[in-house]
Amino acid sequence: MPRVSVVVPLYNKRQTILRTLTSIQRQALSDFEVIVVDDGSTDGGELLASDFADERFRIIAQNNSGPGAARNAGARVAKSDLLAFLDADDEWMPDFLAHMVALLDESKAAQAATSGYYEYPSGKSSESLWRSRGLRDGVVEVTPRTSVTEFLYLLRFMAAWSTVIRRDEFIRLNGFHEKTRSMYGEDTCLWMKLLTNAPVAIDLKPRVKFHRENSDLSGNASGARAVEPFLVDPEEVLSTCPESLIPLLEAVIQARSLKTACMLGFWGQWREAASIRRRFWNVGAFRHRHAIPAIIAGTPFAGAGGYLWRRALGVPRSRAA
Repeated sequence: MPRVSVVVPLYNKRQTILRTLTSIQRQALSDFEVIVVDDGSTDGGELLASDFADERFRIIAQNNSGPGAARNAGARVAKSDLLAFLDADDEWMPDFLAHMVALLDESKAAQAATSGYYEYPSGKSSESLWRSRGLRDGVVEVTPRTSVTEFLYLLRFMAAWSTVIRRDEFIRLNGFHEKTRSMYGEDTCLWMKLLTNAPVAIDLKPRVKFHRENSDLSGNASGARAVEPFLVDPEEVLSTCPESLIPLLEAVIQARSLKTACMLGFWGQWREAASIRRRFWNVGAFRHRHAIPAIIAGTPFAGAGGYLWRRALGVPRSRAA
């Protein structure tokens, strides 16, 4: 049985898939299998992946169902007790798998290990950013005393392409969100469930190259991002949360709803902003810094203000519509 099963969801990444697979092939820890899940590609990238000359690599195919479903499909056929996920436009540094596995071997309690990253095209390390926000190397366990801010930082730090998780825990938490064909935030649902149920090993050193310039999902420069699944169906994450942590998780969801309302208002979707703010609003909302802006975002003034702001930032008219 391989030490790690690596799942690579692939959808129309012909230009980058070989770079991604090569970065896995060059790992210092060589005892792994790779499952490339062709999620209905139409650009020929799946052919490059199927021809990759390494017997540890195989490809399976499915109809286009989104990244969460693709990762889950790979996990279902994985042979290892450890699962790792790498998107088809990103890269691992050569020591990524070895270091993540070592962290999990050192801490039997930790159910996942996650690392820092270099963000491209700038090539800047994320380490100083997260240290300045109070994150530290080591095993982190969320408790009722954990602040909303710390929880939110942990959520933002974790990503599918930088995390190795124990397969049993992945299955217990029902994997990535795939109830809807979500293209944004499907991994955050899993990290919410994981953080409220188990310790996680944090390594702030950058061991991944995250290529934001190649991602279809990482930016919102041309419009509002999709509303995250846990804001559409919060019960998905609340249902697995221990009772003692429900107040914290509800506060975290509320904070994200207010920030999402601000984002929707900025892009002129003030009715949607008002709806999502009202859904999660209570008197405790004023403790969050986005509370007042979220109220404004749910008014017609937000659309006009967002339009003027985008024009000032130089967003083209066709993209700012």
